[in-house]
Amino acid sequence: MTGLEVICAFAHDSAVAIVITDAMVEKPGPTILYANESFARLVGRPSADLVGMSPRFMQGRETRRPVLDQFALALASAERFHGFLTNHRADGTKYVAEIDCRPLRNAEGRVEYFLAFEREVVRRRGRPWGGVASRFEPASIEEDASTQTLRRLGVFERN
Repeated sequence: MTGLEVICAFAHDSAVAIVITDAMVEKPGPTILYANESFARLVGRPSADLVGMSPRFMQGRETRRPVLDQFALALASAERFHGFLTNHRADGTKYVAEIDCRPLRNAEGRVEYFLAFEREVVRRRGRPWGGVASRFEPASIEEDASTQTLRRLGVFERN
């Protein structure tokens, strides 16, 4: 079993949306290689239909260019990206996604894939406290074994 197959097996039943893409940063890439059912529900498309597409399909007029530029720069630099994007579902409804995307490297250190964890968030009411991430909170919180593992790995936490 390859490392990628292990990640896919772990991600399959996760309550957190998980997508794996190839490492092609330039358009039309990256290309989705795997998407779990939570990701399919989040974007409103069957997971089988997502394979072969670029995650760019979720972008729309309200997706902020500066954040997309930060995301692209992080991927091109083979660094982690953690931020918030306004995306659009298949039916056109918009939502804010917290995205934690990390490069996956091979034994030689070359980036082969990007692994992204995503969850829908809503803006908090009132004045934000603390850092940038404190302006948002998860739209729903599902607790399962994979969620606990992701917390231990620091997913959705600022470095």
